[in-house]
Amino acid sequence: MNAAAKEAVGAIYDIQAMRHAQAMTWKAIELVSRRIKPGMLESEAVALGKAALAELDTQRIWHPMLIRFGANTLKTFKQRSDGDPVLGEDDIYFIDMGAVWQGHEGDAGATFTTGNDPEMQACAAAAKTLFDVVEQRWKTGAVQGVELYRFAEEQATAMGWKLNLEIKGHRVCDFPHAIYRGGNLGDFDAVPNPGLWILEIQIAHPSKPYGAFYEDLLS
Repeated sequence: MNAAAKEAVGAIYDIQAMRHAQAMTWKAIELVSRRIKPGMLESEAVALGKAALAELDTQRIWHPMLIRFGANTLKTFKQRSDGDPVLGEDDIYFIDMGAVWQGHEGDAGATFTTGNDPEMQACAAAAKTLFDVVEQRWKTGAVQGVELYRFAEEQATAMGWKLNLEIKGHRVCDFPHAIYRGGNLGDFDAVPNPGLWILEIQIAHPSKPYGAFYEDLLS
């Protein structure tokens, strides 16, 4: 499949609608992150996430709500959480939401901490920092998707973290993007256009059983 086919969109696609869906997804993440507290079960946090999307009048959820606590932050999207952990006073968690507004897919994710554990705070911050560095690389040059993830791995290593290369970003557009079979951003051998791809970053602590996640639209 050529690059044009991998970046195909539907009849209603509009980049401003994509950006609106993304902004609403971030609004939902901010809303639920304020409601997640130590002592809460992971399953209770997922229920809060779904409620936040309903409050913001999403049309539908297009991928399962993922909220991971503690060691489950090392899990990939397709892996199930181990058990139903309780969020600790000094803990780490991430939120990953995918929902539809105005017929367009929003998808965003970020990592948060409770308490004051400096290594957990550094891990959460590093995922966002690495995302920003890779996004800037995309903005400043004609960089193929494959190269973006090679660069991401190099930067993660230099920062002292391990990049999970099973997570390589993906397509979004007007719902449902799945019919276009665009594949992973990290396997895309052309320069990704704005408003079509989610850049995903998942890192692991080099020695402790947790990690961090951050994703946003390349727009």
